[in-house]
Amino acid sequence: MLDAHTQQLLVAAMIALGAAGVIFAVIYPYISGERRKDKRVQVVKEASKSRRIAASAGNASEAAANRKKNVAESLKEIENRQKAKEKVTLRLRLERAGLDVSPRDFYIASIISGILCGAAVHFGTSSTPMMTLVAGFIGTFGLPRWFLSKLVKRYQHKFISELANAIDVVVRGVKSGLPLNECLQVIARESPEPLASEFREVVEEQRMGVPLADALDRLCRRVPLAEVRFLTIVISIQQQAGGNLSEALGNLSGVLRDRFRLQMKVKALSAEAKASAMVLASLPPGVMSMVYMTSPEYITPLFTTTPGKFMVAVGAGWMLCGVLIMRKMINFKF
Repeated sequence: MLDAHTQQLLVAAMIALGAAGVIFAVIYPYISGERRKDKRVQVVKEASKSRRIAASAGNASEAAANRKKNVAESLKEIENRQKAKEKVTLRLRLERAGLDVSPRDFYIASIISGILCGAAVHFGTSSTPMMTLVAGFIGTFGLPRWFLSKLVKRYQHKFISELANAIDVVVRGVKSGLPLNECLQVIARESPEPLASEFREVVEEQRMGVPLADALDRLCRRVPLAEVRFLTIVISIQQQAGGNLSEALGNLSGVLRDRFRLQMKVKALSAEAKASAMVLASLPPGVMSMVYMTSPEYITPLFTTTPGKFMVAVGAGWMLCGVLIMRKMINFKF
């Protein structure tokens, strides 16, 4: 048996241990960092909750933007696939340029151009037969096709500059109660060229029994522009599914005007860069021509000796690389 003094010591020790345990349990979170960890977890939870709320609020706009992006990519993919399948013949290129000539006449004109270029190089300079053949080849196959591509671009630019006004005519006609065919006839009669001739072709095809969708597809083939494809899609969807045609065409007119305005803005902003590129590209041959006119004996060895010809060929190659790089830098896609 323990004496009374020992029992009192044991009780005091047990009370001290219990008090120490209570104190440790109370101050342990502050010592070990559990309270700080809980606070950090709570802050993280609140931040994640606010992010989820903001994300749910922006899901609608993000989904709409994604849908628009997917639709644009799909249209571009369809257009690229159609371009890959479509074989552009010479007759079609002549139609796209607005020229009322046959491929036979174009070939005859190309041969005449080649003969004239070869004769000009042969009699105008003391050139070799190889240079004369090269000039004839460029004049036959290069120059006429380059001129034809320029005519196609000018024709398409004139067409797209008046397309929004023509769509506005259709919108006003539909709102006033006129059928779509009558609106197209108004465009064919009163619009400037080349818009009038193209829509006159659409109207004539309709009179011969061709459906409007097919006539517009042929218009897209003659004028391969994204804006014309938009017009065809809007009218085709309206004929198949119905809807407010005037509102759809009004929105399309606004989009076309914005695209044309952006195109003109890009052209204006890039005019200085194009002028600089033209000056840099024309400077070496211009200086060489002036030196040849003032001191021909100084520059003649470049064309009469083998090292000179080699240096001219290397310089022409580097000039071609520089011109292509500058063209890539100023050729903006939008």
